[in-house]
Amino acid sequence: MLNEMEELKELKNNPHRDFYNCRKVDTHIHAAACMNQKHLLRFIKKSYRTDADRVVYNAKGNQLTLKQVFEKLNLHPYDLTVDSLDVHAGRQTFQRFDKFNAKYNPVGASELRDLYMKTENFIDGEYFATIIKEVGSDLDDAKYQYAEPRLSIYGRSPDEWTKLAFWFNKHRVYSHNMLWMIQVPRIYDIFRAQKFVPHFGKMLENIFLPVFEATINPSANKELSVFLKYITGFDSVDDESKHSGHMFSTKSPAPQEWTIEKNPSYTYYIYYMYANIRTMVDCRFHFVSQCIH
Repeated sequence: MLNEMEELKELKNNPHRDFYNCRKVDTHIHAAACMNQKHLLRFIKKSYRTDADRVVYNAKGNQLTLKQVFEKLNLHPYDLTVDSLDVHAGRQTFQRFDKFNAKYNPVGASELRDLYMKTENFIDGEYFATIIKEVGSDLDDAKYQYAEPRLSIYGRSPDEWTKLAFWFNKHRVYSHNMLWMIQVPRIYDIFRAQKFVPHFGKMLENIFLPVFEATINPSANKELSVFLKYITGFDSVDDESKHSGHMFSTKSPAPQEWTIEKNPSYTYYIYYMYANIRTMVDCRFHFVSQCIH
């Protein structure tokens, strides 16, 4: 580096500040991946020791205890290792979105993902919340480390925000060193094919209308209003390797007119997300200002 020695000298002369005590923020991490693999393994074993006989899972109407879940998978937590969990992304996941998503299934078992990494399940996401709070406690102890984990809102139904806010408030998933991002997967084509939504406009409505309602009338949406105070932004996510044939232009159909099962382009998603987010920010700023005055 051209100024390496000068920068090194400046660093040495800077009192009480180095890499370890400057504040660092992880701004791109999914909540389901905020813990390291050893932390997850340790929590799974701990939960089995304390909750083996607790009913924690609903398998198509059949309620199972934690012990029965592991027996169904032909596993015992004592035998698990970080290698057998297989939740660490490596070179084999590069440009392979399918393999990357599979890493969210401990031991390749979707049952364990539902139990330990979901906000909606038989135990109302208790294990997931506990893991995140432990991560938040570690960040608090570290003092100079912060995180901005992502939670998903899909736009499949209008009650997603209500359920997520319920989970957040019930388990008090708060940390001074942690705020939250909302990620929106670009999977309209899947929802349309399964007839969850009649058009793209309905998906946008499911994503943003509850936020506007909680902003305008927080007393009628108390849990969501509290949750929104900890949200810092939105993101759009999907398999980046997929080709998009549609070119967004002034001739593109409006969201309510996009009724085909084909997924809109990335630019189409971003334009309408930006339009709603910008309006939402102005709306929230206006109502907060009115409350202050």
